[in-house]
Amino acid sequence: MHHLFGLVLAQKDLSRAGDLFSLEDAEIEGSLSEALEQIRIISSSADYQTNDNDQAVVEICITRITTAIRETASIEKHGKALVALWESCLEHNLKPSGKDEDTPHAKIASDIMSCILQNYNRPPVMALAVPVAVKFLQRGNKELCRNMSSYLSLAAIAKADLLADHTDTIVKSILQGNSMLLRVLPGLYEKQPQPINLHLRELVAQMAQLDQAEHHHLLRLLHVVARKKEAGVLEECLPYLFGHLRDPNHSDVILNILIEISSYEPGALATFLPMLKEIGDSFPSLIGQAAKIFGAVGRIDEEQARTCLMYLVNQLANMEHSFHHILLLEIKSLTDTFSSILGTQSRDIYRMSNSFTAIAKLLVRQLENDSTSGARIENDTGTESPVPLDDLKSVMDGNEDDEKLQVKIQAFEEKINVDNSTPGSVRRYSLGQVSKEERKDMRFNRSKSLALHAVRMKGVNLEIGQDEENGEVTAGISLTEIYLSQENDKLPFRVDTEVMQLGNSSVSHQSINYIESKNLPDSAEEGAQKGSAEAMSSPVEYQDKLYLHLKENLGKVKAYVMEMGKKIPIPDQCVIEDTVRSCVAKLFFSCPLKGHYCLYSKSSFTLISQQPPLWIHIMFLFQQSLFAEPLSIQSNSVQVLKALWEKTQLKGTHSFETAMIQSTFPHQKDLDHVQMHLEEVRFFDLFGYSEEAGTWQCFMCNNPEKATVVNQDGQPLIEGKLKEKQVRWKFIKRWKTRYFTLAGNQLLFRKGKYKDDPDDCPIELSKVQSVKVVAKKRRDRSLPRAFEIFTDSKTYVFKAKDEKNAEEWLQCINVAVAQARERESQEATTYL
Repeated sequence: MHHLFGLVLAQKDLSRAGDLFSLEDAEIEGSLSEALEQIRIISSSADYQTNDNDQAVVEICITRITTAIRETASIEKHGKALVALWESCLEHNLKPSGKDEDTPHAKIASDIMSCILQNYNRPPVMALAVPVAVKFLQRGNKELCRNMSSYLSLAAIAKADLLADHTDTIVKSILQGNSMLLRVLPGLYEKQPQPINLHLRELVAQMAQLDQAEHHHLLRLLHVVARKKEAGVLEECLPYLFGHLRDPNHSDVILNILIEISSYEPGALATFLPMLKEIGDSFPSLIGQAAKIFGAVGRIDEEQARTCLMYLVNQLANMEHSFHHILLLEIKSLTDTFSSILGTQSRDIYRMSNSFTAIAKLLVRQLENDSTSGARIENDTGTESPVPLDDLKSVMDGNEDDEKLQVKIQAFEEKINVDNSTPGSVRRYSLGQVSKEERKDMRFNRSKSLALHAVRMKGVNLEIGQDEENGEVTAGISLTEIYLSQENDKLPFRVDTEVMQLGNSSVSHQSINYIESKNLPDSAEEGAQKGSAEAMSSPVEYQDKLYLHLKENLGKVKAYVMEMGKKIPIPDQCVIEDTVRSCVAKLFFSCPLKGHYCLYSKSSFTLISQQPPLWIHIMFLFQQSLFAEPLSIQSNSVQVLKALWEKTQLKGTHSFETAMIQSTFPHQKDLDHVQMHLEEVRFFDLFGYSEEAGTWQCFMCNNPEKATVVNQDGQPLIEGKLKEKQVRWKFIKRWKTRYFTLAGNQLLFRKGKYKDDPDDCPIELSKVQSVKVVAKKRRDRSLPRAFEIFTDSKTYVFKAKDEKNAEEWLQCINVAVAQARERESQEATTYL
């Protein structure tokens, strides 16, 4: 032992204790374990708790020792002696005195705890420390217990196996009020489910006392249990879950748990359907998820099917929500499973009309007639012969446009009945099969059916971004627009990553497809496995700073992307272009749903941003959120983003890796600027975030009930009076009131202010380049009501009666322009 350490500890000389800090760390490093053993002997003496001098000497020495261990990175060398001193504190009183002051041994335990558990990413140290750490959870010191819980949570993230053997102790600590440890249970459940199952009901009973973050961790645990199909354990928790369904912060997650349960134990939810109906009535945004539960319960037997059908049909007629496609899918599934409910008229009813309300009325009439007649076919196990498409007019009087309707219904039936071995149960398809079928349909049938709309809400689909022919492209990447939830990385998906090669002028796209490996040839399956292993760790990655940084912050990244993705869309493709002064990011956004009236199924919304590094940062976080394991600097997707980053940076600035590590998340001010830019280019007129689909979709796909109105031939989307700016000379400006009609592919306007006045030359929407709000000038308060339309030959300036009316015109014009461009893209594709 160093002579000064020996002198201070042997004589307990407080006057010389301060001199220990004048010594170099390397000078005393070799004697630290011996000094720790001497401190253990002193602190275990009978009079230590009353001897202030000894306590002060020990406190100074421990501070010096822990500092030296940190500076010399010698925790593994002295870990055993440090843990021995730590464990000796358990033999003494740790509860605070009446003055709420820590006892002497509690102070020692606290100082040593921070030194040991800060090394949570070192398995050898944690193997020594964790068995001792969990013992402190039962010793009644709340402050010590709270700090211990924080470190154990980090240890569970780094290596959950270390805590698995202590699951029972951790659960008991949570039940005693240490709810901070709830965050480790989802990871421990994979290793030791039995202790958690035994106390799950008690854990859920604490929901009312938890804060929002603790709620989130408990619900994550329940989601893991639900996926493990522990129906018996979860049935006891159902009353608590339904009791918290009205909490808007957690209703979405709870319903996802209930949907998971309904897929294998629907009978457990049957008694809760009235409560679920009330929730749907109070919160229309939850009707889509509630419909899936009603559909699953309805497939139990015919009696349940009739009960659930009445609710689903009534909601189908309700136009206050946007989940009609999901409802129709569940209704069709039930009536196919129990064909006797509608009998031979089942097919005819679905072919009746393009209106959800009309279908709902016919279904209600048929269900009421069937229930009053009391005629049920009990023993008919056969199926009705299919009714040919020629019989569409058997019920209707032929007022619909049969040709268009037949195309849509045929596509509907093809998607619903794609697998006869599982009648009416589209929700049970593997997502890989759905994705495969959808890609086939996309190539040959551009009229998307109602069922395809609903299936795509569950499937995952990616189309290759279109190449840009104009402009000097220096680098580019194509990304998936599908925004995944925090738990999706655990679903049985396979990731197929195409190798991205950096060429002279561009970078090929990254395609993330979800497919069934059993349907792949051997070579393709090996490629898929290679791609899925991209995010897995390897020995090299333990020296990879980016990998280690992401490993420590993986949970935060996923949570951050989940929230950010609802405010800022992720582009399908990013291209970096050089300009005279700097470089810009050219971003392309499309709609993943690609419904029948989709605005961006073939074309893309293009955004030019002056902040390429910010968008690359956002895309990097999104890429990480797709994988369960941290990405490394060697990952293909990271390499492509790195190449894009280097195109935007001057020599001598931070590397991509350094920038991502120093700033894990973008500054909020920068994100606010991105949102303002998206508002300025009217992006939110054309796209909106869908809570049900979990992604950004175009206006038409988010509002299918409005799509038919917008697309009726000859029907105006909007019409009314606007003032047009007349400019003869720069110093003479006046406004002329005229009557405008937006219909089809044209913005028509009259020579006068009335609807019956003669027409003037219309504006062809396909020639409109952009639509913008006139910048607000300091002295002109009327300008927020004004907007400009730029065509290839002229600029028009219009002014509405007020700001609200101007917003209506702007959104309608932007939707119509996008629709005109989409038609041109589809026609070009057809002719090609």
